[in-house]
Amino acid sequence: MPSPANLRRMRLTERHVEALRRPIPDPGFQIFPGMRPATEDDYENLAAELIASAPEDGFWVFAYGSLIWNPDFEFTESRVALARGWRRIFCLGWDYRFRGSRETPGVMLALDRGGSCRGVAFRLPPDRLKENLLRLLPREMSMVPTAFPPRWITLDTKEGPLTALTFAMNRASGRYISGLSDAEMADVLATACGFKGSMAEYLHATVAKLEEIGIHDRYLWRMQELVAIRIEAAHGPFSET
Repeated sequence: MPSPANLRRMRLTERHVEALRRPIPDPGFQIFPGMRPATEDDYENLAAELIASAPEDGFWVFAYGSLIWNPDFEFTESRVALARGWRRIFCLGWDYRFRGSRETPGVMLALDRGGSCRGVAFRLPPDRLKENLLRLLPREMSMVPTAFPPRWITLDTKEGPLTALTFAMNRASGRYISGLSDAEMADVLATACGFKGSMAEYLHATVAKLEEIGIHDRYLWRMQELVAIRIEAAHGPFSET
């Protein structure tokens, strides 16, 4: 893990994030065509299925986005892990509620096929699997069918390979966003705000945490600079201090 003195200096800073901060009321649940809100029974049934299908040597969850810096569940161990054949990319949209609105829609990170992705594998406590899955699933799956269903993938870690649960994009979903250039995506991320905050805040927190644990994601590093440039153009230049 790099020391604070060796961390790269991000162009996107807390000052950029603060420039976009504003109170936005919760507009309520979004309904997408062909989907319905998930119910408690959905979560209970899925949790039971996942526990039944889990490897015997431990229940791991692979985090690639906000779960890295805000896991919101109990874990007994964490490891930096590499998912081969998957890439971390902004492709889950459109968000009109949490970090976007109808006026400034957002796009969230998801795992999409192709490339590779370094993230964090968290091991859930074996005696509290159900309780923790019932905290995780509502956060990751608000609708049925979900746009990024849970699945088991193989990860490489320094301690050896393991199988982990993750949430990967279904390209057949109507929520799959593709075809935008980096510049076009940066335009979206630099303006999107919802009742939970801005996409710039989400991007800043993700890149900062990845750098802190020694993961340099070239795609996200490029995006944070492009987003910062756009915020500076709209809200005035910011000094480095």
